Amino acid sequence: MGGGSDIEETANRTGLPVELIQESEGFREYDGVYLDNVIPVSVFADMLTQWRVGMNGATGLDFGVLPTIPAIRRIKDDDEYDDVFECLRIMESAALKEMRSNAER
Repeated sequence: MGGGSDIEETANRTGLPVELIQESEGFREYDGVYLDNVIPVSVFADMLTQWRVGMNGATGLDFGVLPTIPAIRRIKDDDEYDDVFECLRIMESAALKEMRSNAER
């Protein structure tokens, strides 16, 4: 990657100040994903075949299958599950917004 440090590259990519990133406890990345987000991103990837689709395109994820995923991803407690679910809803919302934006083009 461009010869700079990981922190500098992340600062350039995100627009965040280097100092703020240095203060972050979870800075280390795994394939471009902060370690704190690896499980939620993995669950979102697991759910990619679970979109509900109507006449106007995707309407949201089918959360009926979500209860099977914690065992697969080794999510051990309710707090972690709640965090993953919250992250999943955020990613779902962003994905729907992007899909709708692309459909309008």
